[in-house]
Amino acid sequence: MTDAVDTVNRRARGLDRAFEILDFLRLQRQPLRPNEIAQGIGAPRSSVYELVNLLIRQGVIEYRGDDGRVFLGRKLYFLGAAYAEQFDLMRECEHLLTRIAEETRETAQMCQVEGNKYAVVLMTEGSRPFRISTNIGEPVAIPWTASGRLLVDHMSDEQILDFIPAEDFVLPTGKRLDPPDFIRQVREAKKDGYFTFNSIVDSFTHCFAVPVYDAEGICIATLCLVAPKEDGLRNRDAYLRVLIDAAAELSEKLGYRQEGPPVRTAARAATGY
Repeated sequence: MTDAVDTVNRRARGLDRAFEILDFLRLQRQPLRPNEIAQGIGAPRSSVYELVNLLIRQGVIEYRGDDGRVFLGRKLYFLGAAYAEQFDLMRECEHLLTRIAEETRETAQMCQVEGNKYAVVLMTEGSRPFRISTNIGEPVAIPWTASGRLLVDHMSDEQILDFIPAEDFVLPTGKRLDPPDFIRQVREAKKDGYFTFNSIVDSFTHCFAVPVYDAEGICIATLCLVAPKEDGLRNRDAYLRVLIDAAAELSEKLGYRQEGPPVRTAARAATGY
């Protein structure tokens, strides 16, 4: 019995390590040698080499070049395609992001929590020459983002502070965002039904985020716009109307039913009352 339990535990640890390898390659976005992967994830080289060979045999990762570097394999593409084919949220969001980008000419995004970070999951660029440089799936500290104020709004104050690493309250400028101020913004965003601000990550853009709720009333994603700062401020009301209407449509398809009058309708959001 003990041997069987030990075998299960070893396999579970091996599976965890395999996913750690895949996630590291995803974040690095370039082929790496197994010893570089081992160093990057702090794992024994022997176990990383063993798992890399296993993943190669399964087609989950592939050799790139003649120097032993490996990267994510085509089987992951097939798995991802099957996932996207069946996951209604992704499919619906693609249509909505296209519509939002066409109506506003700005870059539209769907964002979610990834671990204890924020990540852009889908993006449709606007038609204007201005381009937003964003890597799909790149983890970003939650307090740095407009969406972050909405994606944790179902948590208690204590849960938020436990969930977000303390170092993530240090902004790219080096200034520290006071956690109580962040929590206050979370509660205000929940009441308003949206959050907008001049980007913390760069000084050129204004960011808009509106929550997408599931049937339980949990914000599982946000629909966002990233616009040049001056255009975002000038068109704030119109952009909010587009986002709020799209998010409400998507939330309804996911089974969300808001009880009583909404805190902020699109029209009220536009006027600020």
